[in-house]
Amino acid sequence: MRCSAIILFGALMTTSVASAGVNELAQIQSQIRQTEQKNRQLEQRVKTSDRDVADTKKKLVSAADKVSDLQEKRDKIQKNIAELDVRIAALGQEIEKNRVRTSDAVASILFVAQNPSFNSDDMHNYVLSSALLMSMVDNFDAQINIAAAKIDELNAVRQERATEKEKLDKNAKKYSQEKDVLDKLLRKRSAQNEKLKNEQQALQIKLRNLSARAKSISELSAGVGSSEMSSDSRFSLRKLNLPVRGRITVRFGEKTALGLKSDGWRIRTGTDALVTAPADGIVKFADSFKGFGRVVIISHKNGYNTVMTNLGALDVIVSQEVLAGEPIGRMNPAKPEMYLEVRRGDKAVDPARLFKEK
Repeated sequence: MRCSAIILFGALMTTSVASAGVNELAQIQSQIRQTEQKNRQLEQRVKTSDRDVADTKKKLVSAADKVSDLQEKRDKIQKNIAELDVRIAALGQEIEKNRVRTSDAVASILFVAQNPSFNSDDMHNYVLSSALLMSMVDNFDAQINIAAAKIDELNAVRQERATEKEKLDKNAKKYSQEKDVLDKLLRKRSAQNEKLKNEQQALQIKLRNLSARAKSISELSAGVGSSEMSSDSRFSLRKLNLPVRGRITVRFGEKTALGLKSDGWRIRTGTDALVTAPADGIVKFADSFKGFGRVVIISHKNGYNTVMTNLGALDVIVSQEVLAGEPIGRMNPAKPEMYLEVRRGDKAVDPARLFKEK
């Protein structure tokens, strides 16, 4: 009887332990499933975030292109209006001179009319007076015709100016709308970069130390590093748009104002011209550098770096990936001239090989 009780108690204990093991295993499995579910949700959020960032970048490229187009059109319209204003002022001066000449012609005719010399005894004076009067009348007619033509031209120029002003007003309205879109996208991208900002503090200190030590743009570009050199020396499969709209004033190899050979291009721009990434790449430097204002250096594939100077405002941060055409800042209104330098390794490359000229 005692033996049976022991066996029964042992069986109950075994069942209890087994039951506890099963419960614990079930809890662990439940926790694993919950963790896996959370990981899947996190992965999905990361993917969604990555898609959002990529979508923002594409929209930024499109918005930046529209804003740059509108800026370029605005500058052309403003130039046309300025030229028309000069023409209007010149026509005004010509009409005033013509008015004086016409007044003189009228005065001469009135003088002769009031002081006739038609003495029949003096045929010579009679003929002279008649010829003089006819000449004055012809001159008067000519001045009247010139005045009429100038007034017609002035009215036409004023009408052209009014048309250009209407274009400018429409452009300004559209530019304001597109710029609002661009600014919202830039703010969104800035928020998406928040994590990157938190991670880059130490790197920023290192870059500022490098900037303080570097004696030239070339040294700075070499110091921030570039992508790995490869046997493929192409920058792109096709020529790319310049990072800013403007007129090239100094080309690669030409003498600068200081008499030195230029390792890049100088581009005269609008006062607040938008600056975009010339190609896909990673921002390696985005800060001030002595004598060059705010500078952005982007590392591209196959060992290329592009250096852009004299920016007034920066819209990118170090380590940020950018797409070709994505906005990175605006030109400095006080010095609207970019120095664009392209380097592959330690050698300067002629931008004419890489960029389209408008």
